[in-house]
Amino acid sequence: MEAIFHERQEGSLCAQHCLNNLLQGEYFSPVELSSIAQQLDEEERIRMAEGGLSSEEYQTFLQQPSGNMDDSGFFSIQVISNALKVWGLELILFNSPEYQRLGIDPINERSFICNYKEHWFTVRKLGKQWFNLNSLLTGPELISDTYLALFLAQLQQEGYSIFVVKGDLPDCEADQLLQMVRVQQMQRPKLIGEETLQSRDQRVQKTDLEPAVDVNPPFDGTGMLDEDEENFQKALALSRQEIDMEDEEADLRRAIQLSMQGGGLRSGFPDSCTQNVPHSSATSHSESLTSEELRRRRQAYFEKQQQLHQQVQNPGFHDAPVTNSNTLVTDPGGDMSEEDMLQAAMNMSLETVRNSLNTEEKK
Repeated sequence: MEAIFHERQEGSLCAQHCLNNLLQGEYFSPVELSSIAQQLDEEERIRMAEGGLSSEEYQTFLQQPSGNMDDSGFFSIQVISNALKVWGLELILFNSPEYQRLGIDPINERSFICNYKEHWFTVRKLGKQWFNLNSLLTGPELISDTYLALFLAQLQQEGYSIFVVKGDLPDCEADQLLQMVRVQQMQRPKLIGEETLQSRDQRVQKTDLEPAVDVNPPFDGTGMLDEDEENFQKALALSRQEIDMEDEEADLRRAIQLSMQGGGLRSGFPDSCTQNVPHSSATSHSESLTSEELRRRRQAYFEKQQQLHQQVQNPGFHDAPVTNSNTLVTDPGGDMSEEDMLQAAMNMSLETVRNSLNTEEKK
C-alpha cells in the first residue's frame, strides 16, 4: 500500500491531513487553510456589521476568537467545505434529511469525512477497496465492504459527525493501481501514540534487563556457581586420588607376589639372595601384609626416594640417608610408569626379605 498517500498527524493540523488524504496529494497547506478561515471570518464580520457597528451583538462578535481556526491549527467544517468547493466537491451530513432524500448507500459512495472533538479524518475508496486514512494511524487501514456499514455505525454511536463527499475526486495513482489489483493487510496499523508507547516500553524493558544480564551472565551449560564448582572439583580430585591409590596398592601386591617367586627374583637380583629364602616363608610373609602396612611401607619408600633425590639435586646435604645404588630416583608427586612402579615395589620387597633374613639369623 505504498502507493496510497497518507499524511501522518503533525500538531493539530488534522483538517489539512484529512483533505490531503482525501485528495491523495499535498493540495493544501496550513497557510492556505488559514487564508480560507480569515476570509470566512471577514464575511461573518460584514454580516454582523449590518445590524449596526455599535450594536451589542457586533461588539460581542469582535471580542470573540475566530470560530473557523485557532492557534493550534484546528479548522472548522466551514473551512473544509470551502476548500472542497475549489474541486467541485460538497459535503452532506450522514443520515440527514437530504441524505435520506437522495437515498445514499454508503457502499456506493467514494469517500467520507469524519469529525469528533476537533479531529478530522477521511475514509475513502481506492480502486475497489475501502481504506481508513486517519492521520493518527501509522498507515492506511483496510476496511472490507461488509465491515464499512458497521464501521460508520460505530463511529456514529461514539459521537462522530460523518459527511458524505459528493462529486468527482481528482485522479490519483493509488486509485488507478487498485482498480487492477486487490491488496491484503496482514497486520492492522497502530495508532501513533500506541507505536510511540510501545517503542518507549521496549526501550524501558531493555534498560531494565541490561543490569540483570550483567549481574547474571547467561548459563552456557558448562559453568556452575563458584561454590558448587569448587566442591565439584574437590570431590573429583579426591575420587581420582582414591582410584590411583587403589590401583597402586593392587600393582604393589602383584609386584610383591611376583618378587617372592623364584622367577621374579632371579630376573632382578643375584642368585645368592634367592637361594637363602625358602619359598614358603616368603609367600607367607607376603600374604600376611595388610593394606595399611603396604601403605605405610610405600610411604616410607617414597620418602627415601625423595631424600635421595634432594641429595642428588643438592650435594651439600650429606646427612640424607643413601639407599641401595640400584634404587630408582623417583618423584612421588610425579607420574610413575608401570615399569618404574614395578621396579620400586621389587626393590622394597627385596629390602623386606633382607630384613626378614637378618631377623632369622639373629634368632
